[in-house]
Amino acid sequence: MGLQHWKKIWVGSAGNMVEWFDWFVYASFATYFAGVFFPSGNPTAQLMNTAGIFAVGFFMRPVGGWLLGRVGDRRGRKAALTLTVTLMSASAVLIAVAPTYAVAGYGGALVLLVARLLQGLSVGGEYAASATYLTEATDPKRRGFASSFQYVSMTVGQIIGLGLQIVLQRTMSDTALHSYGWRIPFVVGALGAAVVFYLRRNMLESEVYDEDASAAEERGTLRALWRHRREAFLVIALTMGGTVAYYTYTTYLTKYLSNSAGLSKDTATLVSFTALIVFAGLQPLAGALSDRIGRRPLLITFAVGSTVLTVPIMKLLRHAGGYWPALGLSLLALVIVTGYTSINACVKAELFPTSVRALGVALPYALANALFGGTAEYVALWFKNAGVESGFFWYVAGCAAVSLVVYVTMRETKDLDLAGTRGSIGAGESSVTTAS
Repeated sequence: MGLQHWKKIWVGSAGNMVEWFDWFVYASFATYFAGVFFPSGNPTAQLMNTAGIFAVGFFMRPVGGWLLGRVGDRRGRKAALTLTVTLMSASAVLIAVAPTYAVAGYGGALVLLVARLLQGLSVGGEYAASATYLTEATDPKRRGFASSFQYVSMTVGQIIGLGLQIVLQRTMSDTALHSYGWRIPFVVGALGAAVVFYLRRNMLESEVYDEDASAAEERGTLRALWRHRREAFLVIALTMGGTVAYYTYTTYLTKYLSNSAGLSKDTATLVSFTALIVFAGLQPLAGALSDRIGRRPLLITFAVGSTVLTVPIMKLLRHAGGYWPALGLSLLALVIVTGYTSINACVKAELFPTSVRALGVALPYALANALFGGTAEYVALWFKNAGVESGFFWYVAGCAAVSLVVYVTMRETKDLDLAGTRGSIGAGESSVTTAS
């Protein structure tokens, strides 16, 4: 790839990194501000309240997917990416200044809720715009490698958030962190978003989008998407297992190690931080592998591993007892998840024609995340509160098993052409066919 392609990947990834820094900071700092916005009482109940607001953000993602997916298809990927980072910056500022329960009662929780709704709108469009842009902006033979940087940037955003948390844990008292220190990362996120806004205002549009000759009135419409409804349902099904597993081993992992495995907050955070660094490095390697052997082998490997190994990994993590055993098991889980995360962006983008690609990825993916990804943490805490925590492990494995059926029966997308008005798959042609 030439310098121009690398520049496109960098700008798209940089914005994605800030978006997901803000998104994940909410989850990683929830243990510190859970008691700030709600009355004192059961710590698990407080976490469930903040997790519920976290999940609400996911339910705005389909709306954001529809609105910003439409913008991406009608106005361009650049326009959608610029708008998403603007919304995310506003939400970070709101959380940073939200009043506590002691000051404003449930008014602070209301501000928190509004901020999460804005984040949901933003991320609902960010995933599709980023996935589409990264897939379109590179050589067709290296789409897997290029699009893998989406999860690199997502993970780096979380790493920075966790790294900041580690620094704050070692430089501030626990009382200070619970009082005001948790606001610092949201201020950092707002400033980072302002920088990325400038970068995206000057980014180049993807050539595939510029060369598409589809009629303007058909771009990004639900009517056009309906002609590719089979591909849309395929996106939901292939996302189901991957998103539940991803959020289980990233956003929920730190809480699980702290609340269930008995590790200190510091140790649990360090385990997640180290594991995610390795995880980020694996993404381009797996993406490049998919450019050689295809997408389906990696997806199938993920689904089989997640279906068979989720329950034993989670049970062993509960009795890990220390940093090294917890790290080893976390890495095993994330290596398995890499089969999905490294290539899911390009697989979804490869299913749709240019004129409806952003909406085709955004809306069904956001729906799947609202139903499965956004609720994963809440479902886990519900099982824990009910005294049957292991039920959540079987839930994760079951979701992976459903996706496995889809991966086995879907066609290979590696060599499909993104250019042209009909895109990789013509209207009415199903993607769910047995691969030859």
